[in-house]
Amino acid sequence: MMTRTGRAWLLRASVVIAGLGALSPANADTVVKIDAARSGPRIERDIFGQFAEHLGTGIYGGIWVGKDSKIPNVRGIRSDVVAALRAIRVPNVRWPGGCFADEYHWRNGIGPAAKRTVTVNSNWGGVPEPNTFGTEEYFDFLQQIGSEAFLSVNVGSGTPEEAADWLEYITTTQPTTLQKERAANGHPAPYKVKYLGLGNENWGCGGAMSPDHYVEEMKRFGHFVRDTNPAQKTDGAMKRVAVGWDSDRKDYTDAVMKAWSEKTGDWDIDALSLHNYVLDGWPPHLSATDFSEDDYAKSIEEALRMDDKIVHQSAIMDRYDPQKKVALSVDEWGIWLAPTPGSNPGFLQQQNSLRDAILASVTLDIFMRHADRVRMANIAQMINVLQAMVLTDGPKMLLTPTYHVYRMYLPFQDATFVPIRYDGGTYRVGDRSMPQLDAVAARDTGGQLWLAVTNIDPNRPADLVLDVSGKAIGSAQGQVLTAAQSDSVNTFTAPNTVAPKPIAAIRQGDSLRLTLPAKSIAVVALRP
Repeated sequence: MMTRTGRAWLLRASVVIAGLGALSPANADTVVKIDAARSGPRIERDIFGQFAEHLGTGIYGGIWVGKDSKIPNVRGIRSDVVAALRAIRVPNVRWPGGCFADEYHWRNGIGPAAKRTVTVNSNWGGVPEPNTFGTEEYFDFLQQIGSEAFLSVNVGSGTPEEAADWLEYITTTQPTTLQKERAANGHPAPYKVKYLGLGNENWGCGGAMSPDHYVEEMKRFGHFVRDTNPAQKTDGAMKRVAVGWDSDRKDYTDAVMKAWSEKTGDWDIDALSLHNYVLDGWPPHLSATDFSEDDYAKSIEEALRMDDKIVHQSAIMDRYDPQKKVALSVDEWGIWLAPTPGSNPGFLQQQNSLRDAILASVTLDIFMRHADRVRMANIAQMINVLQAMVLTDGPKMLLTPTYHVYRMYLPFQDATFVPIRYDGGTYRVGDRSMPQLDAVAARDTGGQLWLAVTNIDPNRPADLVLDVSGKAIGSAQGQVLTAAQSDSVNTFTAPNTVAPKPIAAIRQGDSLRLTLPAKSIAVVALRP
């Protein structure tokens, strides 16, 4: 299996391929050699997870419009958004935050809407939080889009008792007071929780805790907050996600993993989080729609550093967990840009360009290359916030370029990683240098072989020669995502400016040749 680690990989222009001269005609830029006879780890579908925080119009207007809205909805959840998300088979949705999670008190969001407590969302814009989208609405939303729950409990300002009561309310089948309250609120049957986040960024907005203090809180919450739904003992027990590294911090990872390796008592964790955003300083000031080629290259270069960060965090985890029992959960990631001019800056609203789609594809490729440790990830965020899948404006909705990447990458959900070798070439802008090409291959659950290739260079196309060892390939067909400019976006008046189009390889003698446009992402099925 080809591995790419550290900054050296970012600056390496190529992967040296020996003995392939006969396979590569003189006019081909790159031979992509796919070793179909070998296989790597399973690519868990949960790396394609989503994140929906009570932030700006991510929930209200994005998911929830209310039962009396003229916008088509089912029990207050807008139907166009549901249809779009079902189409990309969202595996899990992290909720209610984010920073919001560590100020969220679940009792404010249950029962009749008219009686719910209205609070102030002090993290995001200082606006009223009506709590009309709460526990029941979240699980209804999950059921409508066909997804699973990733709950973040309030470790920052909450208590283990509060969190334990919430999980009992959600999961118990026993005739307790909380079960009866849930039934009175319209859901006698218990819900299932696949993932439970034990806090969020507790080194920062989650309480500014030292690593040692967080470890003690994590152990208390991990012990007392239980899943009591008996169905999950056979369907798969709830997995706990602890707080780990934020970009360049390592102390949390070390402290949590050390405690896990020495654990005594009835507590456990199954994953450790990593949060990382592509930023151009703080506060974010890079425009979402008006950026130079150097800005473009800087963002992609920073996105490629995700590999470095996963390698460094994995190395710490490997010291305590060489068998990789604890997964790495990159449950916040994406590009964080300047807010849309004229919008509430606390709402983190931004447009989504072809540049962002390319950033998403190379990041997902990194996750897949580290599938032995990275088994969960959640892009930030799902709707109207940061690097969103969907943008809405009243009754209008559009799909972003990033959404199209997720739809094109559907074959990689639960697929088996297949090793490949190729010369990545070089893309240079000024003193910046990175590979021109990024690629991964996998065999889907039905046995079909797939290849995803991203051409990072916004100026030059790339000619590929596809060579699949151990298997005759007659065609390579799929979709390609590109546009006229790197900053091309979809708007409500032009929603298909950046949209996938068909692409196919051309047979030339014994070779199969695929030409990739500049600044593009292609996903093709390799068939006999």
